[in-house]
Amino acid sequence: MTRLSTGWKRAAAVALASVSMFSVTAASAVEITVWCWDPNFNGATMKEAAERYAALHPDVTVNIVDFAKADLETKLQAQLASGTTDGLPDIVLIEDYGAQKYLQSFPGAFEPLNSAVDYSGFAPYKVELATVNGQTYSLPFDSGVTGYFYRSDLLGEAGFTAADLQDITWDKLIEIGKTVKEKTGGILLPIDPNDAGWLRIMMQSAGSWYFNADGSVHIADNPVLKASMETYQRLMAAGISKPVSGWTEYTGSFTSGDTLSTFTGVWMVGTIKANADQSGKWAIAPLPALDGVEGATNASNLGGSSWYVLSSSAEKAEAVDFLAEIWGKDVDFYQKILVNQGALGSLLAAREGDAYKASDDFFGGTPVWQNFSDWLGKIPAVNYGIFTNEADAAVAAQIPNITSGGNIDEIIAAIDAQVRQQVQ
Repeated sequence: MTRLSTGWKRAAAVALASVSMFSVTAASAVEITVWCWDPNFNGATMKEAAERYAALHPDVTVNIVDFAKADLETKLQAQLASGTTDGLPDIVLIEDYGAQKYLQSFPGAFEPLNSAVDYSGFAPYKVELATVNGQTYSLPFDSGVTGYFYRSDLLGEAGFTAADLQDITWDKLIEIGKTVKEKTGGILLPIDPNDAGWLRIMMQSAGSWYFNADGSVHIADNPVLKASMETYQRLMAAGISKPVSGWTEYTGSFTSGDTLSTFTGVWMVGTIKANADQSGKWAIAPLPALDGVEGATNASNLGGSSWYVLSSSAEKAEAVDFLAEIWGKDVDFYQKILVNQGALGSLLAAREGDAYKASDDFFGGTPVWQNFSDWLGKIPAVNYGIFTNEADAAVAAQIPNITSGGNIDEIIAAIDAQVRQQVQ
């Protein structure tokens, strides 16, 4: 009886130890859930980051949940508004234009990362747009740093070289467009009259926005906004542009040769390079600068997004560490996603890598990524505020008046009135 009891006790002890070891293992396993959109770009880069982190932390897995962008924004907005944290992810991707709206509308919902991330190593404009009251909440991701993409072969027929496109102004571009049309019959630019992206590009290039740093409306008394609208109006009046409607028609115009150039974000590289038969016929120059505007530069931004950690995350410490270690420091990681996904991150140290320095025969053998990364560091920082989408809608409503030669002061007054009514 004693021997049987002793054996039973030993078996029980072994079983208890096994259960305890399993419990420790189960407790140490961590799953970080990430919400994002675009599996071929954002999802693919996050997958690469997750694999790198798992190699160092095999107990951590990253579950990437893909949404349509609009669906993600609707779900995140609704859940934060309800005050219910169940079901929220640990990390979420937020477009830069909407960052301040989330941060200011839902204080405390996102985790500040200042103690974990060295923000001096990132493009300043990306840090500024995710900062509230001295606290920064994002791990900056991709940049929408802009450039002027043009058919070097066709502009060359009109007598223009790469040097002629370096650090020019918009008025100079208008002159070039007129000469190109006169000599070749080519139309320089496609313009979508329903898209206010051109205005955002011009404004940010001179360090201005629809709103002041304190969130107050900065439209009627904004000289940069007025100069941007006047510039756009001159572009339209010069006869060097062609109206297009929607993304497909817009990109199809310059990839087919129907128009000869465009000004847009770095993410357009992949679309242009998809036409392999045009290799060597394209080049990229810095964005034109606004004429006669104090602080005007040849650098700006269009689009971009960043990663945020939810304060309610059960795996908050691991989520923060994951972002800080891979997205915040791993230069080789940024080389790989640049090559594989065309993702130009905003970690400045990555600019020293081989992938960034490589020349690209498609664009005439120039170091395309190095050029874009150099321009990235020059983008003026602005605060997008919480009503950029509303301001864009007000501008879009007035584009027909701008393109038809309407009075810019009256147009700006109408935009100002609409925005002020919406933000009350």
